[in-house]
Amino acid sequence: MDPLRRSPSPCSSRPSSPRTPPCEMFGFVGIEAVLDQLKIKAMKMGFEFNIMVVGQSGLGKSTMVNTLFRSKMWKSTPPGLGQGPMPQTLQLHSVTHVIEEKGMKLKLTVTDTPGFGDQINNDKCWDPILGYINAQYEQYLQEEILITRQRHIPDTRVHCCVYFVPPTGHCLRPLDIEFLQRLCRTVNVVPVIARADSLTIEERENFRRRIQHNLRTHCIDVYPQTCFDEDINDRILNSKIRDRIPFAVVGADREHLVNGKCVLSRKTKWGIIEVENMAHCEFALLRDLLIRSHLQDLKDITHSVHYENYRVCRLNESHMLPRGPGWVNLAPTPTGAPATPGPSKARQKVHNNSTEEC
Repeated sequence: MDPLRRSPSPCSSRPSSPRTPPCEMFGFVGIEAVLDQLKIKAMKMGFEFNIMVVGQSGLGKSTMVNTLFRSKMWKSTPPGLGQGPMPQTLQLHSVTHVIEEKGMKLKLTVTDTPGFGDQINNDKCWDPILGYINAQYEQYLQEEILITRQRHIPDTRVHCCVYFVPPTGHCLRPLDIEFLQRLCRTVNVVPVIARADSLTIEERENFRRRIQHNLRTHCIDVYPQTCFDEDINDRILNSKIRDRIPFAVVGADREHLVNGKCVLSRKTKWGIIEVENMAHCEFALLRDLLIRSHLQDLKDITHSVHYENYRVCRLNESHMLPRGPGWVNLAPTPTGAPATPGPSKARQKVHNNSTEEC
């Protein structure tokens, strides 16, 4: 088992203390009004959600993002109209939009990874992706350790990575296994079977079972992780989700008339594939997981598990951090030294320590 996964999640574990007996109340206090206060504050501040899509070209990543958020988040290039030659190296592109629905604002950042897995030699093609994810953790850490820090630190950390598996119908490729083993230690991973309309129902189910077997065999822990289920209700809900992962999805950003109603669908010579029809694909399960039921949990696990693991490793190597303005001495305070020295004394002590190390 991965050593980073042995310790329970701070967001899922509860302090081991004696159970506090309920207090007898003599009348109405108004504690429930806290929910209204939280709602008003959330409506004012809004939410931030950062998602990354990873997969080979032509798997419908841009279309899927547009379908998820019912908006033109990303403009896909029609087949055969690509400008210029195929990039020789992996390039990451991010786009940020603010989506507002019923007064609730969501600042959504989508990061695409064009060029992943498209080359003949894909050795270490995952390095730029892992480097980008860790760079966002580093940026957040640098803001967090400042003496005078912002009231609200901008959160650019990747909360979820949707990994598009090609619909080969066989099993995960060695490239998929190597990358997912590294990726699941760094970010929440949700694998999906891309372009599921190219498989029959029987082929889709067999393909899903083979992928689930590959994930168990190679110890790839995708979201939602079993060890982070907080109670019996979470366990029941997440068990149903884990049974259906990877979701077989189909993306579409156009509406067609079906039985007198306009629905998101793909029109083919053989008929119309309704995106939100569970009999056709499992897009609805992916949408509910990412937006309607687990969005906040994705953010909580990112902060309390993945970012915490990165923060611990970096602070253990604190002597390697750049010592710029606002630097805090993270070394243990010597005996007899004041607990909260002034800024000038703190800088002088850091300078003395660095002189001794040299």
